[in-house]
Amino acid sequence: MKRLPRIEQYGLIGDMQTSAHVCDDGSIDWLCLPRFDSSAPFAALLGTEKHGAWRIAPATSYEGGAGATAERRYVGESLVLETVWMTSSGSAKVTDFMPPRDGAPQVIRIVEGLTGEVSMVSAMRPRPGYGGVSPWIHEVGGRMVAEAGADALWLDTCVQQVEKDGVIVSAFSVAARQSVAFVLSWCPSHATAPDVPDPEAALSETLTFWRNWTRECTYEGPYREPVVRSSIALKAMTYGPSGGIVASPTTSLPEEIGGNRNWDYRFTWLRDASTTLAALLGTGYRQEAQAWRRWLLRAVAGDPENLQIMYGITGERDLRERVLPWLPGYEGSAPVRVGNGAADQLQVDVYGEVIETLYLAHESGVAHCADTAVLHQRLVEHLAQRWQDPDEGIWEIRGARRHFVHSKVMAWVAIDRTIRLVEAGSLHMDLDYLVELRATIHHEVCTKGFDPVRNTFTQSYGSQELDAATLLIPRVGFLPPDDPRVVGTVDAVRRELSTPDGLVRRYPTIGDHAGVDGLTGDEGTFVLCSFWLVDALALTGRLDEAHALFERLLSLRNDLGLLAEEYDPVQQRQLGNFPQAFSHMGLIQSARLLQLLATQSSHHRGAVAVPTPRSTSRSTRQTCADLTPQHA
Repeated sequence: MKRLPRIEQYGLIGDMQTSAHVCDDGSIDWLCLPRFDSSAPFAALLGTEKHGAWRIAPATSYEGGAGATAERRYVGESLVLETVWMTSSGSAKVTDFMPPRDGAPQVIRIVEGLTGEVSMVSAMRPRPGYGGVSPWIHEVGGRMVAEAGADALWLDTCVQQVEKDGVIVSAFSVAARQSVAFVLSWCPSHATAPDVPDPEAALSETLTFWRNWTRECTYEGPYREPVVRSSIALKAMTYGPSGGIVASPTTSLPEEIGGNRNWDYRFTWLRDASTTLAALLGTGYRQEAQAWRRWLLRAVAGDPENLQIMYGITGERDLRERVLPWLPGYEGSAPVRVGNGAADQLQVDVYGEVIETLYLAHESGVAHCADTAVLHQRLVEHLAQRWQDPDEGIWEIRGARRHFVHSKVMAWVAIDRTIRLVEAGSLHMDLDYLVELRATIHHEVCTKGFDPVRNTFTQSYGSQELDAATLLIPRVGFLPPDDPRVVGTVDAVRRELSTPDGLVRRYPTIGDHAGVDGLTGDEGTFVLCSFWLVDALALTGRLDEAHALFERLLSLRNDLGLLAEEYDPVQQRQLGNFPQAFSHMGLIQSARLLQLLATQSSHHRGAVAVPTPRSTSRSTRQTCADLTPQHA
């Protein structure tokens, strides 16, 4: 049995409908087919090799790992992964990718000799049903196929394949300038066998796709490489046929090793998708915003009164949560869950994130359509009835509902952005009523959600707990960044929620103020919250500290530029589902803000611009004056 890799040892390949996790030892340990939310024939990531994996590596690496070393990288600005293996007899390259598809999903792995001669082994152990089913493996017309229930996996190559104890094995050698390709295709077991593509042509087409897509990126600042890499990761998490965006392509990677905070993220959260689209819009990608808006109209349909906080990638509403008991979990972190019970929660903040994205899309040139205007109006009408209700909040607590400050702030954002569109003539609603409602929400938050003794906004009304989400208060324009209440909140979060090296926890999970989420155990620092602190430090004029923290966060990425949901600064490892849209969205947004600051004159650096499409040339002092009710 091979060693259990760390989360950061994985790379991602994908086709904008599903994706695969490729370990640095050459093993694909996670792959769901045919969609992100389908069951996985390779689930070793949440168990062992017996739950399904496909490894291609030098034969010597199968013999205890001696005699073979590897280096890997993405090819240019693409999602094509290259691993170069070096052995005592020579070197070889394995190129892994998934072509953007019209038909069957395919994983293509091309082994190419570089120097000398290298003995290689491909060993594929398919286990459909999340590692729970042993398929029927047999040969059809010289092709190997593994069938189980509704699924068929076809493996094509030019070298000999044999089946042994449920594993399809090919042993072969490659010399310099020789290549051997493997093509894994999925199709329904009752359907005609899929065609075998030309691997080299598919590689060329895949590289061209990514080259053309990344060319649209408008960001040219000092952090272009991590911004582009993060944008590619976000694109890879977009389900092309519908425009839905998954929060992450994995399930149940733990927030604490051995703990039970393990959730399925292979769905489209309104919040995560909205903020992801905001990041992509900020770097020039409008097509994705148009596709997501169509997804939103279909998913919500004519029923915003029963708005869910998440849906399936094509708008499914039934996301019932269940446990897969035969999977032991990543490093024994059980249970492994599929589905997500948080779909039934009330999270008032999602109205703000959705309407903010509709506003940003409009400001970026994606004009409101009549259907969007109707949906927008009905969302606001429903929010006006619900904003005073307690909810489960952004962190999807599984304890008692509370009046979370962040939820109320985002309700304010929803009304504020609606007012902007009404004032611009792009939306027709009662302006006086909206202005009064905005002021009412603002006054309540500042009265009930602020602790004047500690000079900080709290997690919820009347609580002593802090919450990193309050760092967004200046970012969304609720208060100007030089307001003493904002500065006090930033200082309090740093004092009470930060680790010694400056990384930020979401809220207390241990100690006197733990228990708000209704869960046991602890978790790592939340990567997005640390990017929020970068923004808050920058907006409050502490630029050197903001840059230092941003550089620290960049150093947490793995060798391929990917970030999980959380980071454990004690064990110095990534935690949670991987890669995480929230983390890469935060990186892009912080990089854009720091770029904006670099273009401003020094006398504005205590009051800087919030990077929205409308206000990139104005100071945050003026921007927040525009956003905040005059009497606040």
